[in-house]
Amino acid sequence: METISLPRSNVVSRIFAARGLRGFSDGFISLLLPLYLLELGYAPLQVGIIASATLFGSGLLTLTIGLTASRWHYRTLLLSATVLMVATGIGFALVTDFWPLLVIAFIGTLNPSSGDVSVFLPLEHAVISSSVAPTDRTAVFARYSLVGAIAASVGSLATGVPQWMAEHAGVSSKAALQSMFIAYAVVGVIIALLYRGLPRAPSAASTGASHAAVPLRRSRNRVFALAALFSLDSFGGGFVVQSMVALWLYQRFDMPLTTTGIIFFWTGLLSAFSFLVAVRIAKKIGLVNTMVYTHVPSSICLILIPLMPSLTPVIVLLMIRAALSQMDVPTRSSYVMAIVPPEERAAAASVTAVPRSLASAASPMLSGMLLSASTFGWPLLIGGVVKIVYDVLLLVFFRNVKPPEEK
Repeated sequence: METISLPRSNVVSRIFAARGLRGFSDGFISLLLPLYLLELGYAPLQVGIIASATLFGSGLLTLTIGLTASRWHYRTLLLSATVLMVATGIGFALVTDFWPLLVIAFIGTLNPSSGDVSVFLPLEHAVISSSVAPTDRTAVFARYSLVGAIAASVGSLATGVPQWMAEHAGVSSKAALQSMFIAYAVVGVIIALLYRGLPRAPSAASTGASHAAVPLRRSRNRVFALAALFSLDSFGGGFVVQSMVALWLYQRFDMPLTTTGIIFFWTGLLSAFSFLVAVRIAKKIGLVNTMVYTHVPSSICLILIPLMPSLTPVIVLLMIRAALSQMDVPTRSSYVMAIVPPEERAAAASVTAVPRSLASAASPMLSGMLLSASTFGWPLLIGGVVKIVYDVLLLVFFRNVKPPEEK
């Protein structure tokens, strides 16, 4: 029996709430994951391998969803993803051997990054795009990203919970960390309840026409070109996923977990509010220009961080980068949805989102190797250089491909 469609505002509100809960859980998991693995006795290289496995597995799953989304309702796929999220949290809480953990990381939903690189992302993007008017799309994506970033910032503060449990509740450090993975699973259950209230089929677009999801056809070449460029950006970003940056700060400056959480709380807030600024900038200079001209300075900050002699300038550069580096998130999402036909949005969102996990999968492992050999911060420098190359290529190939509202 077909579910009656909810009002579009209700649909978007549920997606926003789910995004906030996922952001909160990702906020503490991305910081606790490397320290939990170190607590289990694993080396930085093994930490990097597990982080790579999470990204590689997410990429393959997201690609599969994108190519087959036309066969299923978005709600069904989103609910299936929450089941996987619950199983992932329980698995990490109960399993301690390396190879089983690696398997769970590969097939699960853990996110070692400060951004969203999960299978949830393209599905939520498609639901949002079918529920708002084209003129509102960039602003809605900015709010969607804002909700996730603020929630992730608050989640970063939750990294102090295991230390409090160990000091005041008589719980061992290992058990305290494992309890946070149980909390991750509980969040998955709550998100499932939100998704259950979504319509089985995507709501009609603002024009009143209903577009059934289909695989890529008319926009195939354009989407594949964007996916290749996003792959390059994601490869660079993989060197500096939040888990590996936290590991570098711990190695280089012996930074306590609570201090790391506070730093990433503030960087997360700066990133969150930059989404709203990105909307204003995009209205004046366009989506592609906003992506490039805000991204390059943030990458320069990455290059400079390893060269700093003390912690204070490192923190300052991290804050500056946070205020700039994520402005391309809502603009990129809006741009992809704008330049493809409505019926191909689910596939386009998946194919362009895959590089955010698949192409970056090898980078954390390489970061772990580099950090095992030196505490200089080579991953940050390399990541910054690769990202600048991506920005230049994006501007060269897509500056003349305008979304409808910019023509």
